[in-house]
Amino acid sequence: MLSEYSRVQKIAKDTIEFITTEIKPGMLLSQVRSLCEDKMLELGADSFWYWDVGAFVFSGDETTVSVSGKEYSTSDRTIGSDDIVTIDLSPQIGDTWGDHARTVIIENGCVVKSVTEIGNSEWREGLMMEKKLHDKMTEIVSPDMTFEDLYYQMNEYIKDEGYINLDFMGNLGHSIVRRKDDRIYIEKGNRSKLGDVDYFTFEPHISVAGSKFGYKREDIYYFENGVIKKL
Repeated sequence: MLSEYSRVQKIAKDTIEFITTEIKPGMLLSQVRSLCEDKMLELGADSFWYWDVGAFVFSGDETTVSVSGKEYSTSDRTIGSDDIVTIDLSPQIGDTWGDHARTVIIENGCVVKSVTEIGNSEWREGLMMEKKLHDKMTEIVSPDMTFEDLYYQMNEYIKDEGYINLDFMGNLGHSIVRRKDDRIYIEKGNRSKLGDVDYFTFEPHISVAGSKFGYKREDIYYFENGVIKKL
């Protein structure tokens, strides 16, 4: 099973790497979506598990928007020479899912490859905070921790660091399963243990209060002999 999930997740990761070489000022968000979806199919995905949308793409002040896949439509925006773009991918092979998201920064017409080289301090600090959240999560989790405990601890950490959780349901991730309706979430009230599921996502969607911009970073995690691993 690990090899199956690794294969699908690699499709998502490789697609993010691909699209960072293709994004250019003047490109429509719908073009970005199409390029991502076509690439995932080319790499071996046969479908997209999240409401048949393979790539959710937002830019500028849309990056604070949190919406269900049932309601998502790609806007008619174009990429600016200095812009922030969030891309969330949902490839599938059979009933095996990938789930991967990154926020990409364009400055002076080019994608900035290294977070430390981002000139806009607000964007740079937002992406650094996303990495910090994933590092913090991997420090505190264990198979016996409940989804609810992770929810409370990480939301408190987000608040303490001066950020807010933008997710429309308030959660921070979900289990990776075979059917959408079987997912359980990193949310209040979920007393299931993290070790009870094979894989789960961590995908904080954050912003600073009053800011026009949001940030997202999503990876899939699992436990191996009690140690947290990233897929």
